[in-house]
Amino acid sequence: MGNSSYRSDDVMTNALSNHGNMVKRICFVYLRNQSDADDAFQDVFVKLLEADLIFTDEEHMKAWLARVAINKCKDMFKSYWRRNVGPIDNIEETFEDKEESEVMQAVLDLPAKYKEVVYLFYYEQYTVVEMAKLLGQKENTIYSNLHRARQILKKKLGGAEHEYTF
Repeated sequence: MGNSSYRSDDVMTNALSNHGNMVKRICFVYLRNQSDADDAFQDVFVKLLEADLIFTDEEHMKAWLARVAINKCKDMFKSYWRRNVGPIDNIEETFEDKEESEVMQAVLDLPAKYKEVVYLFYYEQYTVVEMAKLLGQKENTIYSNLHRARQILKKKLGGAEHEYTF
C-alpha cells in the first residue's frame, strides 16, 4: 500500500513540474478567466490522482493531461453559468508584453475548433499527427483548421507584421 501512494506522489510531482504550466495555459486559453482556469487546473490534477493509470512515457502523460484539460474546459464552458453570464476577460493582467497580449487576445477570440489547434501547434509544439490523435480528428481536418485560423489571425493582426509571433 505504501508503495502505491509513493508512486502516486511521484507521478503527481512529475506531472506538475513537467506539465503544470501547459495545463494552466490550456485552461486559460479555453476559459479566458483566471479563476475558472485555476478551478479546471485543480480538477485535472485531482482526476490524475484518482486515475489508476500507468503512462508509457512522458509524451503519453502530456497528451493525457492535455486531453483531460481540454475536456474539462469544454464541460465548464458548456455550463449554465458560462452560457448565460460569459467569461470575464482579464487578458491584459496575464501578459505583460502588449504585442503578446494582442496576439493572445486574437487567439482567444478564435472559434474553439481553431483556438485549440493554434494553441496546441504553436504554444505546445504538437505536430498535426499528434493533434489528430489527441483531438480524435482526421489530419486533414487539423490542417484545414490551422489554415483557416492562420487566415483569420493574419487578417485580424494586420498580416506580415505579426506573421511569426503567434
